[in-house]
Amino acid sequence: MNVSNLFVCIMGMGVTFIGLICLIFLTVVMGKIVRSLGGPEPVVKTQPSVPAPPPAAAPEPNRQEIIAAVSAVLAEELGTDVTGIRILSFKKVS
Repeated sequence: MNVSNLFVCIMGMGVTFIGLICLIFLTVVMGKIVRSLGGPEPVVKTQPSVPAPPPAAAPEPNRQEIIAAVSAVLAEELGTDVTGIRILSFKKVS
């Protein structure tokens, strides 16, 4: 049996196309089933757009120890002495 390359190509694309259509159909059907079994949708209350105040920064109990550790790591990575590093600002990044 001799099958041409064109026939194999068309059959492969056809099977793929039909498979994708079946996936879309099954996804839509499953979505409708889940929505019907899921119960009522939650009500979203909209409030006026008022920016929330920023959270108060909790003081670090051992801030000096953290700065000393960071300084030591920086000095090690830079290959210098700790006294050669000057930290101007130290902020917590969220």
